[in-house]
Amino acid sequence: MAGQTGTKRDADHLKNSAADRKKPRANGSITSFFGVPKRTVSVEATPLTGPSLNFDKQKWVASLSPEQKELLQLEIETLDESWLAQLKEEVVKPEFLALKRFLQKEKRSGTKIFPPEEEVYSWSRHTPLHKVKVVVIGQDPYHNHNQAHGLAFSVRPPTPAPPSLVNIYTGIKNDYPSFQRPPNKGGLLTPWADRGVLLLNTCLTVRAHQAASHSNKGWEQFTQKVIDLVARVRTRGVVFLAWGTPAGKRVTGINREKHCVLQSVHPSPLSASRGFFTNQHFKKCNDWLSERYGLDETIDWSLSSKNKTSNPLADIQAPASNESNDNEGLAVISPGFPTEQALRDDLKNPYPTEHVDEFDEDLDALEVLAAADSAT
Repeated sequence: MAGQTGTKRDADHLKNSAADRKKPRANGSITSFFGVPKRTVSVEATPLTGPSLNFDKQKWVASLSPEQKELLQLEIETLDESWLAQLKEEVVKPEFLALKRFLQKEKRSGTKIFPPEEEVYSWSRHTPLHKVKVVVIGQDPYHNHNQAHGLAFSVRPPTPAPPSLVNIYTGIKNDYPSFQRPPNKGGLLTPWADRGVLLLNTCLTVRAHQAASHSNKGWEQFTQKVIDLVARVRTRGVVFLAWGTPAGKRVTGINREKHCVLQSVHPSPLSASRGFFTNQHFKKCNDWLSERYGLDETIDWSLSSKNKTSNPLADIQAPASNESNDNEGLAVISPGFPTEQALRDDLKNPYPTEHVDEFDEDLDALEVLAAADSAT
């Protein structure tokens, strides 16, 4: 009997220890809190594990009509499953199918569309739903060659960073003086996306050389669902960065007790001097993530392997000596703060002559944003 009692006591101890191990730790990482990402994801999310595990993609595809399969081929093949599982009802709605018919007609007519088709949903693959920590809301994709590749504000090399992204770099450097801009005026932001920053344009395609040509065709409703989905599924909270009035309207329904919403003017050269450079959004973002999840879950805003800018509580090192050309070409009135006239001059000729005409749409689109900002 004594031996049996001891065995039962040992069994109870093991059972209790196993239960304790399953309890989430305070300030644990986002991954540990939501669970390790799995291959399949369901429509419903749970607070502790994030998406549950019963989305059968093959079964869902088999349930589509032949026309739906044809229209949704891009979503089936390139939208990350973590997102598709949650958006599968949205993409079969009449409004989204109408958008897809419009895009199909554009393609069949020979119209050039940006970004390249296989990159329309690259944001979903770089930043699966279970990894989202921050959402940056953009507007229209860039509409010239070798610019848009599915991530808001980002451009592929050798295309140089457009004016708004240059100002974003300045904002980061004001928060983290050790920040180094990418070499060769680069603007590729995939490192941020891979670290959990969802770089989402509210319109996902555009006709070549025609800004806003695919606006009001259905993308806006779809991407609003994406934003709302993040707010619903990421139950312990994420940071939303909404720059400019249009982006601000996208986050009006976000629960600000659960999530962190940071708003300011757009980084456009026509509005950035009215508060973007001093909004401290990059540091505030990391302060919030650090408090909510711990230092290990803050965002490293660096775009080079030489330094990190993630730890909001660490002493910021002085810029390295090889950064002497970091602000080359910008007139400043104090460290990191270009004058408005300097920014306007830079916009006229911010890069070598062969690139000047590649970002005229940046000025066109952002003039609208600046006008909207000043009207509020």
